[in-house]
Amino acid sequence: MTATEPLFSGTSEWVDEILMNGADNGVCLHLPGGPIARSALRRLVAGREEALVTAGLARGGRVALNLPPSLAYVANLLAAWRIGAQAVLLDHRLTRYEVGAALDRLGVQVVVGTDGGRGNPLAVFHDVTETISVRRGSPATTPHAVLQLSSGSTGPSKVIGRTAADLVAEIERYTRIDGVPLPGERVILLPSMVHVLGLVGGLLYALHAGVEIVPPRRLTGEGILDAVASGATPATVLGVPFHIGLLGSVSDPPKLPQLKRMTTGGELVPTAVSTAFGEKYGVPLGNMWGMTELGVIATDLFGEHRPALTPAPGIEVREAGGELLVRRPESPYVGLSDPSRWADGWLHTKDAGRVDPETGLVTVLGRLDSQVSVGGLKVDLTEVEHTITSLPGVEAAVVLYDKEISAFVQLADGVSGQSVDVVLAERLAGYKRPKRTHYAPALPRTTTGKLVRDPAVLRERFSPITLEGER
Repeated sequence: MTATEPLFSGTSEWVDEILMNGADNGVCLHLPGGPIARSALRRLVAGREEALVTAGLARGGRVALNLPPSLAYVANLLAAWRIGAQAVLLDHRLTRYEVGAALDRLGVQVVVGTDGGRGNPLAVFHDVTETISVRRGSPATTPHAVLQLSSGSTGPSKVIGRTAADLVAEIERYTRIDGVPLPGERVILLPSMVHVLGLVGGLLYALHAGVEIVPPRRLTGEGILDAVASGATPATVLGVPFHIGLLGSVSDPPKLPQLKRMTTGGELVPTAVSTAFGEKYGVPLGNMWGMTELGVIATDLFGEHRPALTPAPGIEVREAGGELLVRRPESPYVGLSDPSRWADGWLHTKDAGRVDPETGLVTVLGRLDSQVSVGGLKVDLTEVEHTITSLPGVEAAVVLYDKEISAFVQLADGVSGQSVDVVLAERLAGYKRPKRTHYAPALPRTTTGKLVRDPAVLRERFSPITLEGER
């Protein structure tokens, strides 16, 4: 394949048939300014397509979207795909240096950004005016419809490619999962559409299935509940564990018969958290396990098998040496493929876990590197972390090993580290307990809401000068 040959076949058709099909008057997005019907979205996409072509974007070209979640983001993404270009998704919260490095690294030709105005920092969807700039990049060299950067929760980001066929397969996979929002229902979309959960599980699936996307006006517990109450149809809240805390902070939530469930992706949710959520809101707290590399892998949307999950339709998961592997015919990584990440048709998740041979249920036990040896005794850092997060007053924790066990703990207001230490000593053997525990009102998170686990970042953030408490 040469650089001038088209990379995609039928790109316009898959966008039109899978994502933009449906009745003209069907509402696909409900924004503060009012509902957006499919006919209006089609007109917006056509306008952005014309602007991108005028800027020089052609089939097989490469365009970066550096936009916050917005109608502009949706329209430009669909327009790029209709042209047949490769879309590079950059989180709008990246610094200018990080954006520049990514553009150079990926050889982007056209960049869609903003004029700098993003309005309310608590907004989920933003009202922005997009700008288009042209760079000396190069056409796409791979057949991927989208390039994404991994969350970077454990180190530098990887470049991950998804083809149009791969995205369509995941969309269809969602349609076969019991418990997802149904046509005519609503999804209260909280995660960013730059990342896989918000992109495919939220935006693309909803457009395909005829589910109305309703972002809250403000990313607060009350704002999320207001979004649920804004319509009469059943509503599913889609988010990450961070968003559970927002809803948990509402002292006396109203009765909302429209609330169908909340579904979270990302890190594991402790049983105590899911139980408290169910008691407070009277609906299931569902869980999903997935990766940027291939989207949703397994789910438990009714909370029936916690902590186990059911593999999504068409997904094959196996256990090898304590690690969970997922069938993936080709490498999802752009550039050289690391055999420790993908080899022989299997994606190495780097997650420890087990697969029940009789039921096929998958239990994720945490990162594979969580098994360490302390004085000749095996310690599972995931067990230590879960024990800490289950303690009263602990909102989040990260446990790492670097010559010794260290814990970084986020405490609720009014809770002291000393009180946590006392209870932890009752629940964990001495050799398992952290030698150094750093307490703070907040732990750093990635742009997707995952807790940062990069030791260098945590050491810098929790220097002795800035510690609230240290043991």
